[in-house]
Amino acid sequence: MTDAAAASQPPEESRFHAFRQAEELVGRRRPLDALKALQPLLESETDKPSVHLLAGRAYFHSAQLRRAEQALTRVLELDPTDHYARFLLGRTLQRLGRFVEALAQLKIASAMNPVPEYLEAISEVKAHIALRD
Repeated sequence: MTDAAAASQPPEESRFHAFRQAEELVGRRRPLDALKALQPLLESETDKPSVHLLAGRAYFHSAQLRRAEQALTRVLELDPTDHYARFLLGRTLQRLGRFVEALAQLKIASAMNPVPEYLEAISEVKAHIALRD
């Protein structure tokens, strides 16, 4: 669908299209383009965890780590049970060198959903902490 066609859609349909487009762009590792598509939603959908989570993913993949932290923190304010947001926040904090904070988020995420990826991240952060001590 073209941008002109999206603009002629009802607002709800247009927002849905923008979200799906941003989601696809993040998946294709084009986070800056995703953020551009997502910008109108970030301004109008301030209480939607899914919008902030997608923005957090895009910020993370474009190495805008402080913005990723802000977006993911907002997700957790809106939905404290989102284990993936906690995992990604933990990874963000890890990349920022804030290993103790990262470990706390990763442990919570893993307690909520003990998938191998979360457990591996915990081991990695623990190793960083051990090397610093």
